[in-house]
Order: sequence, then C-alpha cells, then structure tokens
Amino acid sequence: MHMVSNKTQVECYDFDGNGSHDLIGSFETNLIQLQQASWASPSEFDCLNDKKKEKKKNYTNSGVVSFKLCQVVKEYSFLDYVMGGCQINFTLGVDFTGSNGDPRCPESLHYISPDGFNEYLAAMWSVGTVIQDYDSDKMFPAFGFGAQIPPTWEVSHEFPLNFNPSYPFCAGIEGVLEAYRMCLPVVQLCGPTNFSPIINHVARFGVQAAQQEMASQYFVLLIITDGVITDLDETRSAIVNASRLPMSIIIVGVGGADFSGMEFLDGDDGPLQAPTGEMASRDIVQFVPFRDFLGVPMESLAQCVLAEVPVQVVSYFHMLGLSPPNDPTPALSIDLPLVPNDEQHTL
Repeated sequence: MHMVSNKTQVECYDFDGNGSHDLIGSFETNLIQLQQASWASPSEFDCLNDKKKEKKKNYTNSGVVSFKLCQVVKEYSFLDYVMGGCQINFTLGVDFTGSNGDPRCPESLHYISPDGFNEYLAAMWSVGTVIQDYDSDKMFPAFGFGAQIPPTWEVSHEFPLNFNPSYPFCAGIEGVLEAYRMCLPVVQLCGPTNFSPIINHVARFGVQAAQQEMASQYFVLLIITDGVITDLDETRSAIVNASRLPMSIIIVGVGGADFSGMEFLDGDDGPLQAPTGEMASRDIVQFVPFRDFLGVPMESLAQCVLAEVPVQVVSYFHMLGLSPPNDPTPALSIDLPLVPNDEQHTL
C-alpha cells in the first residue's frame, strides 16, 4: 500500500512461498473510504491489472476487494514516547566484589589514579552524561553489590552508595561519581557476584509502572561489573521476569575477565531462557566490554551501550499497545495482507 497525498494506491499480489509473488491488480482509494467500511456495508473496489486488460477484450477486473473493517494504528517512535511524557528512569549498580582487587593498590579496578579516574568512573561518566539527557529530574538511584558494609559488616547486594536507604538518589552524574568516591574507602570488598538482587530491586518499580494504562514510566538498569556472575540461574530468572516489564538492563564489563556469561545473558543469539524453561518475552539485556573502547572517544561507548534502549522501549509499549501520556502527532500505518488469488477477496 502506497500513500500519496490523500490517495492510497493498493496493490494485490498472489502469494507464493518462494517469494515470487504475482501482481493480481491494483486500485486507488483513500483513508476516508476505508474507514467507512463495515461488516454491514463493506467498501468494494475492482482490482485492475493493466496487462490483463490489454490481453482480454471483455476484461472487467481481476477480482473485487471488499473491505469490511479498517483499523488505523498509531505507531510511536522512541522520541514520541520521550517527548510525550514517558519518564525514563536510570538506576546504577556497581560491583564491589573482591575480584576487583584492593582499591588501595594500583592494580585494582577500583584504584583511583592520580588523575582522579579508573575504569568504573570512566564508564559511569561516559554513559551517564548521555543517560541524564533522557531523565527529566536527573536524580539517579545508585547501588553497590558484593561488599561488606557498616555497621554490621554483612555482605549486601543492593546497598545505596550514599548509605541512605530511604533516599538512594544522586543529583546528576556528578552526584553519582561523588557518592562512589565517598563509598569506596568505607566498604570492604567481598563477594559473591550476585546480579539478581539489584535486578529484582528495579523490577519492583517496573511492576508498579506496568499497572498504568499508558506509557508513563520505563526503567533502565546500568550494571558495571568486573567478572563472572555467581547467581547465574537466579539472574536468568530475574531477567526473564523483567522482560515482561517496562525495563532494560545494560551491563558494562570492566577489566580483562572472561565475560562469556555476560554475553550469554545478552539475547542477540536468541531469547534468554530461565532454568524453568520459561522464555524471555523480548531481549532486554545489552552487554558491552569496556576495554573494547579504550583509546577511542568515550562517546563511542555511550552510543554502543545505549544503542538498543530505544528499540526496547518501543517494543515494550507496542507489545501492550500503550500510547504516551501526552499523545504527539503520530504516523499512521495500515497493514493489509496479501490477497491469495484472482477472485473476490474480503479484507
């Protein structure tokens, strides 16, 4: 179907399994005519084929196309959702497990060099400066996992970097970096490397947002980690559950560890499966190894890290048929099936 001005050119093809579809004919209509169709009073059009008309003296048509229902579907882009009032909420999770090394030693991934940076800080800055443009209030919940924290020194897998459980928000990316620097000398790196607690933490907010009947909230969790996941089965289950929520997960791997487990969670090679066999309803995980971007502009890392988020946002809200809170002017799309043969057809 081709729309030119207020006219619509419809071409009907005979479907062939090998892809060599034969043109049956075409006709011209407009959106108003299509919308007037009903089961009681269908809109009918002669399907004409110029080549057949030239060959047959008594040619009338190649069939009659009858429309009994026409639905106009509004298709929104990522910018439609963001500009239409959908709030993108970003949460940060930082790996404080012992495999990172003693932060006081230069070999540690958490060691802050004399110029004030390490791989964690560089990843936070390069991604965060782009992320904050999508978050209207620029207040980011930031958590650590895998460390012993005061005063009890028990291992925690979702402690706020600012140590304020009732308000774990940091003001902008600068606030996140400051909270990380303040937190680092206070905690004791430990283990294991469990992802599922922080994923489930954000998913709880996703469950609340999913109860709303419009695309008003979407959550993106950025996890920066150095190594292999300990609770892989629990993490798989958490991701499969989150795939049904307004939520995406970005994993940035720092250091030179084996990240095959992270790549497994990224559903590029097929839908992720929970240990129970339950399949993810959509791909929501993007994994990026930080060291692939050493020596290149940090904007390249941010672009790669955030490449799949717009598609994931749109796929979720399209899956549920949800529109933005403030409906922008959308594109109109009418999807009609191929017509199977040369006779009267009902669409």
